[in-house]
Amino acid sequence: MGSENRIAVVTGGMGGIGTAICKKLKENGATVVALCHPSESDRIGDWQSENGADIDVIAGDVASEADAKRMMDEISAKHGKVDIVVNCAGITRDTTFKKMTAEQWEAVINTNLNSVFYVTQPVWNAMVENGFGRVINISSINGQRGQFGQTNYSAAKAGMHGFTMALAYEGAAKGVTANTVSPGYVETPMTLAMRDDVREAIISGIPMRRMGTPEEIASAVAFLADDQSTYITGANIPVNGGLFIH
Repeated sequence: MGSENRIAVVTGGMGGIGTAICKKLKENGATVVALCHPSESDRIGDWQSENGADIDVIAGDVASEADAKRMMDEISAKHGKVDIVVNCAGITRDTTFKKMTAEQWEAVINTNLNSVFYVTQPVWNAMVENGFGRVINISSINGQRGQFGQTNYSAAKAGMHGFTMALAYEGAAKGVTANTVSPGYVETPMTLAMRDDVREAIISGIPMRRMGTPEEIASAVAFLADDQSTYITGANIPVNGGLFIH
């Protein structure tokens, strides 16, 4: 599999899953640009030292239409046409619906869902004109089944796949595919920071009896991004160890 000479953009690129995606796409021959939030700017140098100085990193807020467009325009000017967009940026503001504030709702919708439009839209026309494109949205098992205390997150993640399905129709005849990857529980700093008993309770409910790895999510993304994956579009690929089978 390969994405040689392709330009790939990964939002949330310095996160646990985002990092694995960046490394995998680079390994497969793509020029990779990671987008990170301005609050992570002081980590960029260390992150590149660990994961590859040849992975470009641009800081900006994907929840802002203007900032997202600035970043995508900057990438196009610096590297050329963008071929692959992986929308991986995400946050949580978990609380019961009874206690949820409008700010908690909007923060998650803006970062997890609106960003998908803001980041993809500036490069969509070029993908269509070039006859090649890959839009890959990182959703969640909780966008498929819902989760207690996550009405905001589940709504945003479900919305990502709605976006995928509609966009898939628009790109199908133009050589541009749109697909979703929906991870289950993945070993990241966040899940590893859970209390042992909480983590073990989660794992006991997963048929494979373990959490996934960021690299396993990245492999699914790399498969969809591959030049040869031309006939898969509008799909939602679950990577959840059998926790939710639909």
